[in-house]
Formats: sequence, structure tokens, C-alpha cells
Amino acid sequence: MQSPSRDASPSASLQTLPAAHPAVRPSKVSVPEGRPLSQSEVTLPYRRRNPSAAPLFASTQTPPGSRSISPSGRGSPARSLTGSVLGGGGTGTKSLLESAADNPGDPLNLLVKAYVPHVAIYTSEDTAEFAREKGFRNGLWELLRPFGEKVQGKVTIRDGNGSSRTWEDFAIRFVRLGENLQGPDSIPSAAATTTATADGLSENAAKEKQRLEAVESVVDRHLLYAEHSVFNMHQGQLFTRRGLDIDATSPYYSLYLRRLLSGIPVSPHETFSHPVACVIAISSRSKSPIEELRMLYNETRQGDKKLPDWVDGEYLRFYVLVHDEERDDITRSLSLFEQMKRHLGLHCHLLRLRSSQSAETDDDSIPLPRSDWMTAEEELADLHKSEDDEDFEDPTRHIFESDATAIRTFVREMVTQSIIPTMERHVSIWNDQVASRRRGLAGRFMNLSRKWGGFGASSRSSLVGGGGGGGGAAGANHGFESLGYYPADSSEAIMRKLADYAFMLRDWKLAQSTYDLLRSDFGDAKAWKYHAATNEMAAVSLLMVAQNAASKSRAEALDQMLESAFYSYHTRCGAPLGALRSLTLGFELLRLQGGRSIDNAAKWASRLLESRIPGPIADALLKERLAICYASKVVGLGGGSTLAWGSRARKAGFWAVLGAEAWVKQSKFIQAQRCLNEAQRLYSDLGYEDGVVGFALAAEFTRGLQQQVDEGVEPPRNGNGNGNGNGNGNGDGLQGSTSEADEDEESEVDEESEALDGGEAATVRTRRMSGVVAAAASLETAPLHERPTIPGDKEAGEKPNSAQDDFG
Repeated sequence: MQSPSRDASPSASLQTLPAAHPAVRPSKVSVPEGRPLSQSEVTLPYRRRNPSAAPLFASTQTPPGSRSISPSGRGSPARSLTGSVLGGGGTGTKSLLESAADNPGDPLNLLVKAYVPHVAIYTSEDTAEFAREKGFRNGLWELLRPFGEKVQGKVTIRDGNGSSRTWEDFAIRFVRLGENLQGPDSIPSAAATTTATADGLSENAAKEKQRLEAVESVVDRHLLYAEHSVFNMHQGQLFTRRGLDIDATSPYYSLYLRRLLSGIPVSPHETFSHPVACVIAISSRSKSPIEELRMLYNETRQGDKKLPDWVDGEYLRFYVLVHDEERDDITRSLSLFEQMKRHLGLHCHLLRLRSSQSAETDDDSIPLPRSDWMTAEEELADLHKSEDDEDFEDPTRHIFESDATAIRTFVREMVTQSIIPTMERHVSIWNDQVASRRRGLAGRFMNLSRKWGGFGASSRSSLVGGGGGGGGAAGANHGFESLGYYPADSSEAIMRKLADYAFMLRDWKLAQSTYDLLRSDFGDAKAWKYHAATNEMAAVSLLMVAQNAASKSRAEALDQMLESAFYSYHTRCGAPLGALRSLTLGFELLRLQGGRSIDNAAKWASRLLESRIPGPIADALLKERLAICYASKVVGLGGGSTLAWGSRARKAGFWAVLGAEAWVKQSKFIQAQRCLNEAQRLYSDLGYEDGVVGFALAAEFTRGLQQQVDEGVEPPRNGNGNGNGNGNGNGDGLQGSTSEADEDEESEVDEESEALDGGEAATVRTRRMSGVVAAAASLETAPLHERPTIPGDKEAGEKPNSAQDDFG
């Protein structure tokens, strides 16, 4: 079975994963200034990976041949939006979104897959026991979870105008009912009584900070695994020959974005994670199935599983009868299923599964892929377990092919016949009864009168039928002031849900117009987290439509939205995750616009770096992305010259060098070498006069970085004519020299490898591979012209910070 969001099947990709090389000893990790990964991440010693842990790193270990292996690792020029993200660029052409769907790691594809309908799962105890017998300790949710990440077949969705569009990559997210709840921030009138942590942060801000640290730790472990595995690959030398890919996103950046966008908490200020539907499941083992279904339903409405007041409790209930194919009578189950449809309606399904656990050796067994959208905390727990447990087993689960077919059919039927029609109906009703009355002259007049004189409150109340607990404008404002959130039946909450539903159904025009209506409402009420989230999604929706994003008026509107979102998240609410997410998504979508939007995108990425919100891993990844962003701005008569007026080759090279510096500080030498290779290519293309060689401090700085990288990858101890010695004549100063410290470092590695492996074979392999890597790197970064001797050259790496101004 194909993984929903990987190019190759799990079994194919796992076979290509290398084992960590025991002879390579990592250097001590140095963390740049700012927020560290965590107190324990820096001091943990390196442990050899258990071979069974290889599937945990499958998302960043792509099979050979699936990515570019050219010396510079470059793809085609960056894509740009023509018209809109929905396409329309001509007959026979694919839209940008359709092209992104073919690349699971594309930021645009990750954005669309992150904001999808959430379906909660609540099962009876016998159903949970049934799933545990099949080998899924977390119940039916764990079994169904991977199948929701790509709905089988085409899915047709109607937009607000009644037009239909077919999608082949639609997805839903299965979650456990009642988990991942995040309450409202402090009540404005009771701010003095806000609970705070030892660091002085609010409870929600502390959780967001911990979540960001977990994301950093996950990506850091993937990078460490790659560093210690690369020298054991047949094509390991290619990792230090490549530059940065413009068209293919780095797997580590994709992993960072995916973990940043996964696990959206159930919070009051946005409704993406509020359940659109709830699967209530019982098994054929139940002695009184109808009564049990009613009991489960009542618990979701007024029992222990009742969601908070800011979540609308009128979500769809979808009833599932799980039939045991091996133990129970199918005739009885069919009769019970007909009874369920009579009592509970048509939103029912009979899911026929085998209760026995599947093994890899079974004839009809297929591997069940790991979820691509697990939270960072979940993945970090698995990684910790693989490090601490010497008997850690391969986490890959297997199921019978008949079970997989039955689950895929169930998911498709539920999505196409129940979930999407229900969402479309809600969007139509809310748009007609609530949002449409806010548009036009009458709606604007009511908004102004409510803002300045309180008139029109009763009219607004009638839009949602009044209702207890704060319906209508006056009631909603009073509810926020006293409760700290808008009740689910208030017009503001309904309109926010309308916009989120439209966004998840990919009707970005309707979503953008609704978000735009809400921005001023939340700003007037000083509901700052609502205000920030609405501005964030208004900017994202506008960029997704992007019919004329380069116009001055639209650019100014985008800047205002992003500024309001970032300032409200970061300064007013102390929500670092929201601030990081808003500017990262804005940066990526602006980068795809191309042209003048490239500079605007880089401005927001630089703003994010200046805020010091990103951790060390995110800081280095963003600097890489800035280099790619500037390198993608190709301006010229033929559209293919990097030397044309208006290109940003010098800035791209500057950020590539800064990216290399950030990676070197964390002892990620393979990533640092790729950044240096990209900088060398960019500066070489500029020619001698415009390259970095004309600036003494810049050349010294890059030589120092290259020397540290050479020491990190441990080149041969003797110069052998491959250009590793001092004065090797590299034109742009991006190749370092081999120092005497390399011999001492290599001796230490030799001694350690002998102690670990009991022989000299690992040492010989390390020396041979280091020689190949060094030779390949020297050939790759060979200058296009001789570099003249620069008077006053100093020891490399003496004052790296003083050289940054010389890059232009």
C-alpha cells in the first residue's frame, strides 16, 4: 500500500535507509545564543542508533535517485503564481496547487494538508479491546489515522457560488475526542489573577514554548541521524557536493513545517481543530448495541466527553459497527446494522475487519505507514524510546489487505456522503443568514452604529436567533469581556467557523472575504488573539487567491495583515508559535508569487529572524530558505540569467554563508557544506569583480567556515594534491585548509572506533570515505579564475562576526 504522502512505499523507502556509521564521532554540539533546544539536549552523549529505529527517520531519508544529485543540486527555476493558486494559466497546464500535490514536502502542499476537517473518534470499550488485539494499543484511532491523510479517489466540492471542483488529494484528520484542549487566555477584566509559570509566562504561552522546543528537538535528531549515516552510504560523497535545491524543498525544512502545523489545539480563537464530525463506534461483540450507542451519544452531549462552551456541540455523529470477520456472525451484524439505520439515520457504516494481528510474513499482509501528521511530542517520545530501549523493535505495523480495503472504503464513504455535504450545507446557511447581512451598505451601517453608538445590537441578535449565553453583538461582546472567549452561538464565532469551513473546503475567496469582515470586529473588541488569528488567515487566503498580488494596494493590505497578526501574537498575547507560523506561511506564499514579491517575502523572513523567536534549528533553516528565496529571483531578457540586472545573487550568497555559519555552530557539517557550495556557485557566477574575493574580511570569514567544516567531516591527514592544503587557490575563499588539528581529531576517532568495533576496518573505511569527500568537495568548488594573494590574511575564523558587512 502506498503511503498517503510519500513518493515511495514504506517498505521501499526503509530498505534504502543507511545505518549510522560507528566510526564517526560527532563533535560537541554548540548552541548559538538565544533559546536553546532544551536543558538536556546539549549535554546528551551520542548513542549508536538501533537499526530497528530506521523507520522513525524515513521522512528525511529519501531514496537515492528521488532527488537531484547534480553537483549543485539545483532544480528548475522557482515556480511563480500565474493568475491564482487554483490555476487558469492555460489549457493543458497544471495549477500550482496541483503541482504541489505531487511533492509531499512542498510548503504549499503542507499548508493545504494542515488545515483539513478534524474527525473525532469515540469508541466503546469492546471496540478498543478489538483494536488492541490487532496490535494497536491506542485503539481504533491508531488504526484509522493513516487512512485519513489521503482520501482514496476524487472528491468533488461545491464552493459558495455553487460551482463544483474535483480534488484528488483531499484529506481529513482523525483525532481522539476531548484531547489537546487549550483554554482561553486570561479574562481581560481579571488579568491580575492570571496563572503564570515559574518563567513568568502564561500557561498557554508556556505550552507553545514547549511545543516549539519539541519541534526543534525532533528535527535536530533527524539531522544527527543523517550526519552519522551519510558516510556509510554508497553515494555519501554527493552530500558534500550538492548546493541548495531551489525547486526541491529540504526534507528537514519540510519536517519542521509539518511538525509546526500538526497537532493544532482545540482553542477558542480558531476552529480548524474543532470536530466537524465524531465517529461513534461499537463492535459486534456488544450485548446491547443500540443502548450502548445512545449512551456514547449522550456522553458527547452532556457527559464527560462534552466539549467546552467555545466548541459547537452540534457536530455530525457518524455511527460505525465494527464486525469481527473471524469470530462473529455476519447475519447478526447485518441485522443490527439495519436496525442502526432505522434508529439513528443514514450516517452509519458497517466496517468488517479481521480481529487477528497481521504479521509481516503473511501472504496478504501490507505495511501500515506511520502518520505524517503526528505531533512533535509523539515523535519525540518514539525517538526517546528508541534511544533508551536496547530491545526497541521496528515500529512498522502490518494489516491485512482486506482490512485496508475496507477502511479506505469507509473513509471515502464518510467523507463524500456525510462530512463534505454537511460542511457545504453549514457554509451555505451561515453565509446566507449571518455573513451576507454584514456585507453591503446595510451591514456596514450596522457595524458603524454598533461601534460608535450601540445601535443595531438587537438586529444583530436576530441574525443568530438570540440564544442564551451571549448571542448577538451586544451579548457576544459582553461574553468575551466576562468569559475571555466568544460563545459558540455568537455571530462572531459562527462567522469564524464559516471562514474556517470555507478554507478547509478550499473556497479561499469566500474565506478571505469572511476573515476580512471579522478583522475589525475583533480589533474593536480588543480580542487580540482572535484578531491575530483572523489577520493571519486573511493574509493566507488572500495569497491563495492571488489574482493580482503584486499590485500596490494588495501588497499594502498584505503587509498590514501580517504586521497585525505578528504584533498581536508576539507582543499582545505572548504566543510565539502563532507569530512564527503566521510569518513563515506568509513568507512561503509570497515567495511563490515571484517577481517583486520576492523582496517582500525576504523582508518578513528577516523580521522573523530579528524577533529571535525561532530556535537554532529554525534559524538555520530560515537562512537557507532566504538564500533560496533570493536565488529564485531570475530577471533577464531570456528569464534564465542570474547575472541580469535586478537579480539577487549577491544576497542569496550572503544568506547561504550565514546559513553555513548557523549550521557550523550546531556541528551540522553536511548542511553547512551544502550552503557553502551554494555560496561558492553564486559568487563564482558573479565574476571576479563582484565576487566575495574582493573583500578581505568576507574571504577570511568564509575560509574560516570552510576550515571548520573540513575538520568536521575529517579529511585525510596528509595533503594529496586534492586541494586541501593551505593556499589551494580557491577563487572565492570558500575552501578551507587542513590543519594539524585534523590529525589529532582523526587519531581520536581511530582509537574510539577500535574500542567500539574491535578492529581497524572501521578506521580504514573512515579514512577512505573522508578522502573521497574532501576530493569531491575540492573539485566541486574549483574556482573559475585564480584568486590573487590578499595582503593581511589572518587566521581563518578569528573574527567571523566582523565580516558580515562585506558580503553586500
